[in-house]
Amino acid sequence: MNTSTAEIRQAFLNFFHSKNHQVVVSSSLVPENDPTLLFTNAGMNQFKDVFLGLDNRSYRRATTSQRCVRAGGKHNDLENVGYTARHHTFFEMLGNFSFGDYFKQEAIQFAWELLTGKQWFNLPKEKLWVTVYATDDEAYNIWANEVGVPTEHIIRIGDNKGSAYASDNFWQMGDTGPCGPCSEIFYDYGDHIWGNPPGNTEKGDRYIEIWNLVFIQFNRQADGTLLPLPKPSVDTGMGLERIASVLQQVNSNYDIDLFKTLIEAAARLTGARDLKSKSLRVIADHIRSCAFLISDGVVLSNEGRGYVLRRIIRRAIRHGHMLGASDKFFYHLVAPLIEIMGSAANQLRLQQKMVEQVLCAEEDQFARTLERGLALLNQELSTLAGNTLNGETAFLLYDTYGFPLDLTADVCRERNLHVDEAGFERSMAEQRKRARQARCFGVDYNSLLRVDKTTRFLGYEELEHQGRVTALFRNGQPVKAICQGEAAVVVLDETSFYGEAGGQVGDQGVLKADSGFFKVIDTKKYGKAFGHIGELIYGEFKHGTQVVANVNKERREHIRLNHTATHLLHTALHQVLGNHIKQKGSLVNDHYLRFDFSHHEKLKPEQIRGVEAIVNQQIRRNFLIKVDMMALQEARNKGAIAQFDEKYEEQVRVVSMGNVSIELCCGTHARCTGDIGLFRIVSESGTAAGIRRIEAITGEKALNSIHQQSELVHQLIQLVKGDNQTIVNKVRALQERARQLEKELQQIKNQQAVQKSAWLSHNVRDIDGVNVLVSQLENVEPKMLPIMVDGLKNQLQSAVIVLATVANGKVSLIVGVTKNLTAFIKAGEIVSYLAQQVDGKGGGRPDLAQGGGSKSSALPNALSSLEKMLAAKLRLV
Repeated sequence: MNTSTAEIRQAFLNFFHSKNHQVVVSSSLVPENDPTLLFTNAGMNQFKDVFLGLDNRSYRRATTSQRCVRAGGKHNDLENVGYTARHHTFFEMLGNFSFGDYFKQEAIQFAWELLTGKQWFNLPKEKLWVTVYATDDEAYNIWANEVGVPTEHIIRIGDNKGSAYASDNFWQMGDTGPCGPCSEIFYDYGDHIWGNPPGNTEKGDRYIEIWNLVFIQFNRQADGTLLPLPKPSVDTGMGLERIASVLQQVNSNYDIDLFKTLIEAAARLTGARDLKSKSLRVIADHIRSCAFLISDGVVLSNEGRGYVLRRIIRRAIRHGHMLGASDKFFYHLVAPLIEIMGSAANQLRLQQKMVEQVLCAEEDQFARTLERGLALLNQELSTLAGNTLNGETAFLLYDTYGFPLDLTADVCRERNLHVDEAGFERSMAEQRKRARQARCFGVDYNSLLRVDKTTRFLGYEELEHQGRVTALFRNGQPVKAICQGEAAVVVLDETSFYGEAGGQVGDQGVLKADSGFFKVIDTKKYGKAFGHIGELIYGEFKHGTQVVANVNKERREHIRLNHTATHLLHTALHQVLGNHIKQKGSLVNDHYLRFDFSHHEKLKPEQIRGVEAIVNQQIRRNFLIKVDMMALQEARNKGAIAQFDEKYEEQVRVVSMGNVSIELCCGTHARCTGDIGLFRIVSESGTAAGIRRIEAITGEKALNSIHQQSELVHQLIQLVKGDNQTIVNKVRALQERARQLEKELQQIKNQQAVQKSAWLSHNVRDIDGVNVLVSQLENVEPKMLPIMVDGLKNQLQSAVIVLATVANGKVSLIVGVTKNLTAFIKAGEIVSYLAQQVDGKGGGRPDLAQGGGSKSSALPNALSSLEKMLAAKLRLV
């Protein structure tokens, strides 16, 4: 089988669909509600709650082609990408899953049929090897006796990572929780490539792992005990790029059709001629991860996911520059990426313009960053004592400014200087250690709240409903009863309380029973169950207690209006700003609504007014809000918009408002848009690069805000003695008068500074024939110090001037050196010397440098110790 990567992906999904597996779309690269992961890095991530027993699905067999990124945290392949045949930051994981349905026998037989079946992948059986966990006789016997793999091609692998069950062939989700043995399938490329069979420490590239079948069989306890799971499951993973390299009969993933297309495009853009260049491989890999991360909502920042994204982008840009690219090029690769990825890039295609804008802007930003890095490097080298730049500074340039070490070394080499590369590596190692510690999530999967009950939600139509207690939890543990004063989670078989989801907060209210009274402060979903979180005010609740669930009606009403307004806002943003708008998050409560969306510039006042006007127009049109249940694909065909970061079943709830809005939504809504009354935007701001946020209010709160604003205008009119027609001009006149007074005041301060400079000149000392002035000033603003230094330079002609002042507990330092002395002593050296003693830092030009610090008590001693340092320097004059 020598077919395209896209055809291989589809053949895999078709095979398992023929085996009654539900084809599930790839989840986002940003894991949903999972603090243990930086990025989605395996096909099973989106099913983790199912394996943990926290969620149920309508299907027991599933298959996916999951987008994955490994470029940060525990799984970080970034430094190897481009330099090996099979490391990637972005890859697609083909997988099939069983949730308590089939187990080892079917999983193994499915894999063998797909790999060797003539109508499928048709691989030669003699080319395949398998491994099993050392004690997993069941899997061994299936491979040997039922599938017929020769025993010399079946390798048992035991604990080879230093402790019990720490093995290449034993999988575990964490230190506790689901785990089990696995069976890996390898392909033998042939003896023309060096390598040893699986299980050897020196592996080579001859035998390549193509599929891992994980048998989730046990629940590992904190003490290491393995308890059999009542419903063993299967989780498999096969890298699409790896199986494509096998089926397309190439030895490197970078030689498959997908990468060849991207490499050729990158070569055209950069002018590179060697298509085997490692830099072209880096660029081809990185455009995939960057484009899909941005499409899935990751925004550029200096920490977390956004920092990893920035590192990947800048690494690709740097490799482009190494190839000779003289202009922006990286963002031009989005189009060929979409083309070669086919249907797997459907979501990316919708976001193409936005993704290109983000990448283009980052290329511009990186160019400016390089300029700032060079300026800092030149400053450091100008004050360097000796001929070696310290590793800490080289690392600062790399870590803060994205300045490559080799570029720092080139600049130093031009000046006959060296870089302390060992010190750089120490700083790099410390950063990696901190990163590992920051990502060391100590999650005990057995401590998570497991609710195997199902709650029927009736709160769309009813705010009061009878239900029966089916589960109780106190301090995260199941209990049979709760008593007065105890905080707990109460699960009912039926409820009118909405569980937090889709940006809408959970309901509040009370649960009333003959035996007690429970105050609900929040409601959350635990799998298919609704947990009522709160405190038992009096009495007792037990399993089976009949209660009346009574939702806070007024609060719910405000929430409903705000949620409906959110849908209208979403539509209005598309009309005013364009179809690139994508929801990036929302919050709907009883006080206000918040909506985050992708857009790369601040909204203009007229755009905000336009959005507000459209929403209020739809409110006045008083559309009836219609709710339908339909198949997910049918809803998509109708153009329904999916809410951000939300999971959907095959049957979905579709909320329509006339012909202006249709969205998938599980939230509660008004009956008609007219119920909202009034919509008002109260703020528009940026939350991250490329992400804007609108906060708005509705109904009575919106009307009250208008009244408050009107009152403020009335008070201003009275203060400036104007009216509605003259108030703006009168305020402008007051502003102009204030600016004029500030200018006059500054002139007076400057004159005082010059006068004070003349007075200071009487304190000049002679050190080895050089005029030196060192003074700590009282009641002088830090911004006046440069003016005073300039005045003193003009008076003294030849001098070293050091001034310091303390304001609000902060030390400000300035040093001026006249031009005729900078060959012997530099202002930056003096400022650095003083700043270190007051717990600060500083820098600047040889003739003028500034700094500061936080330890004001150390300033007098620092200034008094300066004389010896200056004397040593000035003896050379």
